[in-house]
Amino acid sequence: MSDKKSTHVWAGRFSEATDAFVQAFTASEHFDRRLYRQDIRASKAHAAMLNRAGVLCADEYRAIIDGLDEIETEIERGAFAWSAALEDVHMNIEVRLTERIGEAGKKLHTARSRNDQVATDMRLWLRETIDEIIASLRAFQTGLVDLAEREAATLMPGFTHLQIAQPITFGHHMLAWYEMLVRDEQRLVDCRRRVNIMPLGSAALAGTSFAVDRDQTCAELGFDRPSDNSLDAVSDRDFVIEFIAAAALIMTHLSRMAEELILWVSPLVGFIELPDRYCTGSSIMPQKKNPDVAELVRGKTARVYGHLLTLLTLMKGQPLAYNRDNQEDKEPLFDTADTLHASLRAFTEMVPALVVRRERTYEIAHKGFATATDLADYLVRKGVAFRQAHEIVGRAVRYGVEQDKDLSAMTLEELRRFSVAIDEDVFAVLSLEGSVAARDHIGGTAPAQVRTQVAKARRRLAP
Repeated sequence: MSDKKSTHVWAGRFSEATDAFVQAFTASEHFDRRLYRQDIRASKAHAAMLNRAGVLCADEYRAIIDGLDEIETEIERGAFAWSAALEDVHMNIEVRLTERIGEAGKKLHTARSRNDQVATDMRLWLRETIDEIIASLRAFQTGLVDLAEREAATLMPGFTHLQIAQPITFGHHMLAWYEMLVRDEQRLVDCRRRVNIMPLGSAALAGTSFAVDRDQTCAELGFDRPSDNSLDAVSDRDFVIEFIAAAALIMTHLSRMAEELILWVSPLVGFIELPDRYCTGSSIMPQKKNPDVAELVRGKTARVYGHLLTLLTLMKGQPLAYNRDNQEDKEPLFDTADTLHASLRAFTEMVPALVVRRERTYEIAHKGFATATDLADYLVRKGVAFRQAHEIVGRAVRYGVEQDKDLSAMTLEELRRFSVAIDEDVFAVLSLEGSVAARDHIGGTAPAQVRTQVAKARRRLAP
């Protein structure tokens, strides 16, 4: 056994120094230093509570607050000497505080553990992150609403199974994307309520014997309430999992949007043009203009899915209470937030700047017998049972395929071959404009409804 003693703050129990590999293997300061602001903020609140409880005198309390302020300035100036030997952000800050102010710094950790400390820091960080992401979501929603208003009457084909189904307006399509993001925002708001619970005061797992005032600390840190069970508070990371699950759904929606943008910008479809600044070229093919931003967002979705599975797997086998496994929660969390921030920024800037090629969307909407359902509905209004009307229109479509002629291009004589109920007024419903205008109800694709929904969205997005 080595005679070399450990220098760690917890070294009293140990008779030899930590192996160098183990020290590097267990260190987390290289990524959890990102929590320094939250750690300092929570430490200040904890110090204030210890001062009120009589654990710290006024001079010690003041020295701790001043020392933490100076450390924060050091970190932000890039002058702080991080040490892997001190394991994590908490011990790096605590040891530096003691170096600066002496014995008072050693009193700060009274009535707390790194277990409730890190859980508190993470909740503070995630609360701020959720607020930032909600703001980003709302900025993207605003861009989509602007685009929907601009293209409220632009006709395009709607698809099911990637087959032309019925005419819709481009504005209606953008509002479908908007609705996805509204639900994403609501999930984050709901998640935030469960994030905003304070673990501080739970200590290692059983609470503390000191007369801590958790309600006061809770109010100072802006939490909704203190946690009700110390075992649960220090050990579960379900709030992280819930956030990443919500993030994965947002990325799912962004990926679906990306897929459509990639299809639409292809010359084979040609519905839109993306500004050059959001595209890249080829190293060998001079003509290429690739929608790489959309493709990368689609690809980064897989990254966030992986983080969700990582956290679920991380937690599934842990007994109560805290286990060191939970050190592995931060990198997936941080990377999820970074990926989501970047993806939302890319789409918020790129999507509202796209140019719709209206003549092309109109041309393609004329293909695929997009107004077939309108003809069936017309026959129903003439007294034909829907199933019979469906069959009649199916035969008319088959004829159109054989003759390479859309329903709207057929003569009245041709249409009446399939049903004598068809009359001159049929052409009003066979036009693309007539089709979309007829769907003038809540949730419909009519330009008037798009503008109504745009106004409703603007009221919701108003500060």
